[in-house]
Amino acid sequence: MTAEGARQVHSNEELSVGDEIEAWHNGKLFHRGEVIRTVAATDLFWILDDRTGTRRLIDTEALVILRAEAPISSAATQGSAPVATGSGRRVSGVLASAQPASHVPLFQAPSLVP
Repeated sequence: MTAEGARQVHSNEELSVGDEIEAWHNGKLFHRGEVIRTVAATDLFWILDDRTGTRRLIDTEALVILRAEAPISSAATQGSAPVATGSGRRVSGVLASAQPASHVPLFQAPSLVP
């Protein structure tokens, strides 16, 4: 079995909250992030996308799901401590803060005040 085959997730039953995954389609990485919720009766689960910081609904039937390989961080290679972001996201594999990231609406009406 290849390394990629060993990392592949076939059902959301194989996932737990906190797992890091990658979602691929046609050989391209579409999403990468931490699992924040699974839907037991379906093959759907939510992640917090690392790139955008938004929630994404992932379908295991539509995408190839792989367990993410831990990236080599510059902090780990230089021996320095992880930096806290204050957003509740993981930095160098450590939860930086329990506070959730601020919510920015996807669509917001422009302000009429200059």
